[in-house]
Amino acid sequence: MIRPPRPVPYDAANAAMHVLAERRLIDEVPDTLILLEHPPVFTAGRRAKPEELLWSEDEVTARGGLVRRIDRGGSFTFHGPGQAVGYPILHLGSAPDAAGYLRRLEEAVIATCAELGAAAERREDVQTGVWAGEDKICAIGVRLARTRVTLHGFALNCDPDLTWFDGIVPCGLTDHGVTSLSRLLGRRVPVEEVAPLLERHLARVFGMALVPAPADVRAMFGLAADVA
Repeated sequence: MIRPPRPVPYDAANAAMHVLAERRLIDEVPDTLILLEHPPVFTAGRRAKPEELLWSEDEVTARGGLVRRIDRGGSFTFHGPGQAVGYPILHLGSAPDAAGYLRRLEEAVIATCAELGAAAERREDVQTGVWAGEDKICAIGVRLARTRVTLHGFALNCDPDLTWFDGIVPCGLTDHGVTSLSRLLGRRVPVEEVAPLLERHLARVFGMALVPAPADVRAMFGLAADVA
């Protein structure tokens, strides 16, 4: 388990995630859950279309954000402060069930929302992820390295600045919006409140016992040996 106390730049986390996935493939490290926040960044998956970025890259930069094209599935999404971003690096075995993995991610997020008092659901008629009515509260986009080890993950909107989503067509959906736990519950719901619940529900659905990651893995995120 890795949960840095401060936002981690996207490029650093993305590089570390890929290194960990390669190491997990050869059993150098155990299954690992990374749960963090990022400074503002738009990420574009393999199905993203250029026209789905509604602001120019210069405007994104002027607002303090980045644009990154990456190797997960899906379209454009946003990561930023106030959002719980989870990157499970899990070995799914010799007969991986990718669809089942996505359903378990959704289950953990839905249970987390329910524990906080927010009604959320999966909408397989629309798209993978977690929804509150017509608005998405959690985007999910993954990749399987060599069809075995999971990369990327989910982004649960706890208390982000939702105006950032005005700069993209979120998840490529023109007729759906985005929401957050804070908006649904009518109060500020910080990541610090949500993270322990997410950890517990992710551990349950994946049958994991969460312990601090090995020291060399924590060091990749600038964490000391005694920090989870």
